[in-house]
Amino acid sequence: MKYQETKETLNQLVADLSQMAMIIHQTHWYMRGTNFLKLHPLMDQFMDEINDQLDVISERLLTLDGHPYSTLSEMAAHAKIKDWPGKFDKTTPERLTHLVAGYRYLEDLYQHGIEVSDVEKDYSTQDIFIGFKTAIEKKIWMIQAELDQAPEIDR
Repeated sequence: MKYQETKETLNQLVADLSQMAMIIHQTHWYMRGTNFLKLHPLMDQFMDEINDQLDVISERLLTLDGHPYSTLSEMAAHAKIKDWPGKFDKTTPERLTHLVAGYRYLEDLYQHGIEVSDVEKDYSTQDIFIGFKTAIEKKIWMIQAELDQAPEIDR
């Protein structure tokens, strides 16, 4: 099949971007404390960005004659980003650190997509992967700065 590994990576991104959107929602809902007034609305922007990526990734998969996951059960079965139950038992820095972990996973998955799309010579999809990886790296830098830490992009 043409672009098989690229399509598999795109579908993995469908599951993981969906999971990441929910983790950002949870951060938004269960946030308290210092910087709440600044960070709470910022999570809306983060959700919009992830949802935009999800839409582009899903539509690219459809363009390649793929079949994006489209049910909650499919998302749960395939997502690899870890979650935790929603409670007020985490600090905002803990929640932001959890977001960084999810973004780092996405960064790695986009890198994998860059590599497989290169092998399969699907340069249009590769361009999407490169752009979104760059955006994710910036997001890691920004959250790490809020946590008073270096971005550690090349960890």
